[in-house]
Amino acid sequence: MPTMKQLEKLDGFGNVRMVEVERPEPGPNQVLVKVVRSLISRGSELFRRYILEEAVPPDIMGYSDAGEIVALGPNVTEHSIGQRVMVSAPHAQYVIANVSGPQKRTFVLPDDLNYETATFLPLATSSVMWMRTSPIEPGQTAVVLGQGIVGNLCAQIIRERNPGQVIVVDAQTLRCEIAKKLGPDAVINVLETDSVAEVKKLTHGKGADLVVECVGGNMGIRSFEQAQQMLAPQGAIHLISKYQGAPLPLHGDNFMNKLLVAGIRIDQSRESCTEDAAAMLIDGRIKVAELITHRLSWDQTPDAYHMLYNKPNEALGVVLEWDA
Repeated sequence: MPTMKQLEKLDGFGNVRMVEVERPEPGPNQVLVKVVRSLISRGSELFRRYILEEAVPPDIMGYSDAGEIVALGPNVTEHSIGQRVMVSAPHAQYVIANVSGPQKRTFVLPDDLNYETATFLPLATSSVMWMRTSPIEPGQTAVVLGQGIVGNLCAQIIRERNPGQVIVVDAQTLRCEIAKKLGPDAVINVLETDSVAEVKKLTHGKGADLVVECVGGNMGIRSFEQAQQMLAPQGAIHLISKYQGAPLPLHGDNFMNKLLVAGIRIDQSRESCTEDAAAMLIDGRIKVAELITHRLSWDQTPDAYHMLYNKPNEALGVVLEWDA
């Protein structure tokens, strides 16, 4: 049987390795994709995989691949060998994709969407769905807390809702510098400025009409408190981040007449939102080249994870090159 390399999280904190395994064969209504590029999504891949003591199933080690179909399973008629696709699948030289259903489904790439940009499609799609959920009216102020990949994408995409101003906040200088290149009205570095006071200043004392919470992890607990403090009367918090590790504090007396929304609540299908996200990536409404700080060969994948965990102030978007 032909073999390939795939990323695995074995027993032990941070124990990620490239492991040689048998190359999979597509079953009915499946295709085999030779991966060309993949993107590491730092939040979930570190805090729901990397930091765990126990081993993690290989099929959830990554979900942002782009590549070429090299084999068709039985009953596959709407795809062809050589077709360029995106699939939410793990970091590996070859992955199985479904041609229907909600999981690991192929999305055929438009001709003018390159592999590298296409790796951002899963996160861009989710960000489109989140920002279309966010309760905001034209002319209102939106604050996005956290400028990781998701927070940055949300700050770009919220523009389609015609806010009066978009303010972004982060504690990493690198992320603040990247954010400045992508058009927010203000960037707040919490290492230099009190974010609550600055939001109140920028809104003439009113506060934010919408705060999108994208920090997550342990720091997300404090960030959620700050979101409440910078909120305008009758404002809304949209909670996107996860993996805080503890319950979030909600101060009832201060939150009366305000709104908390979590996750996605729209009728538009994910498939349709993926098409919209692809169009936005192509025409420049969503910019991702600025988010990429590292391009690494696939055999450096474990090193990429270690870097993202140990040096978060030095890396943001890490693209893995599987044809290197």
